[in-house]
Amino acid sequence: MRRLTVLVALLVLLALVPGPASASPGDRIRDLLERVAVTDTAPYHPGYDRDCDPGGCVFGEEWTDDNDTRFGHNGCDTRQDVLLQQMRDIELRWGSECRIYQARLKDPYTGRNLTWKRDGYRIQIDHVYPLSTAWYAGAWAWTQRKRVRFANDVDHELLAVWGAANQAKENSTPSEWLPPRTAYHCRYVLRYLQVALRYGLSVTAADVATMRDVASRC
Repeated sequence: MRRLTVLVALLVLLALVPGPASASPGDRIRDLLERVAVTDTAPYHPGYDRDCDPGGCVFGEEWTDDNDTRFGHNGCDTRQDVLLQQMRDIELRWGSECRIYQARLKDPYTGRNLTWKRDGYRIQIDHVYPLSTAWYAGAWAWTQRKRVRFANDVDHELLAVWGAANQAKENSTPSEWLPPRTAYHCRYVLRYLQVALRYGLSVTAADVATMRDVASRC
């Protein structure tokens, strides 16, 4: 009984001792930078074709529901899945499980407060790690199934954003473009690296330098 009492007392004391503070975004970025593959310059491999012309469509049909992600084969296309996951106060169109009638979104890239009724046609879906960059960085060697999964990965790779910011980014990597909203730089870089590591994609030395600079300010 005495041993049991001592053991319980020790467990109580351990519970009261604060654990290590969670890593800061900057520390998390630096940790991921130590693990990601780095190339001196941007790699290149021929064959990238996003359009679904004969012989193209290397990442599958745009926003196809025919994918093996968590949201695949649910009756909504991928663009609709992103909006349904990332917008707030959603009201669907009558009789639909996919089409939005009204909703709100705070654009992570600019901080704009958007509504579907007013801004829906200007909301676009960004691939955080650009598709063409992914192709050159290793996706050319993937199976088509994996490329389709990557292009439709709602949980990790896709963000609903203000269209003008998405167009300004185009296929840029962090050394070439960061979101206009400085407060989002840390989260953007962290997400970019998480996608790169999840899919075994590389980053350039210039990207690393930019991301280390961002980490120093997180």
